[in-house]
Amino acid sequence: MSQAKGRVLIIAGSDSGGGAGVQADIKAVTAMGGYAATAITAITVQNTLGVHGVHPLPLDLIEAQARAVLDDIGADAIKTGMLGSVSVVERVAAILDTTGAPAVVDPVMIAKGGASLLDDNAVEAVKTLMVPRAAILTPNAPEAEALTGLVVADLDGQRRAGEALLVLGARAVLMKGGHVEGPTVIDLLLTPTGETLLEGPRIETTSTHGTGCTLASAVAAGLAQGWPIETAVAEAWAYVSEAIRRAPGLGAGHGPLDHGWTLRDRP
Repeated sequence: MSQAKGRVLIIAGSDSGGGAGVQADIKAVTAMGGYAATAITAITVQNTLGVHGVHPLPLDLIEAQARAVLDDIGADAIKTGMLGSVSVVERVAAILDTTGAPAVVDPVMIAKGGASLLDDNAVEAVKTLMVPRAAILTPNAPEAEALTGLVVADLDGQRRAGEALLVLGARAVLMKGGHVEGPTVIDLLLTPTGETLLEGPRIETTSTHGTGCTLASAVAAGLAQGWPIETAVAEAWAYVSEAIRRAPGLGAGHGPLDHGWTLRDRP
């Protein structure tokens, strides 16, 4: 790969409310110093109150977007989010095989409000096709449970599921702890050489829409700039924590984060 330029190709769904999906991804990559390009997989009708419609895009259009970016601009990392169906998973896996860029795979299954963003029969496709292609996989507890069949209710559960996902082929796993109950949130980074705990007090807020999308994209921005995976994850984690703390309180439901705080804090 040529010298890293911070280019991130995001393959994910659009969120009309701007809190999650490609909108959150673009904001996060930009805030972390990278350059974001996109291949949109689906258009959702969405706001802080929930997902009110999902409209998948044709497979050839998804691939055409990705090819247009890769053939001209290029990518130093690829981030995948909402894929939706087996056919999209298969097509995206094939796209990943044509590039040497590391893939940050966020196995998006359920929206914050509870709407399904991945067909039930596509979970196995994510497990067999996306997990082995992941430079880093970023599941929350319910997603890790779906992929491994293991219960993730505490740190030991996070560790067991993460280790199982490494066995399935992921080169690193960031087990997110937001869904694990307790006053402290622990995210656990597992690699073949060890583990890193990222720990902080739980922030009592309803403004957590798009947290997973934002974290995965921030990690991708770091990898795209040539950072070691531990550095990329630590910087992304700190960025998201502050974005939650500074959330603007928009909407009547699960509100968005403050994605742009790093830009305003620059001297």
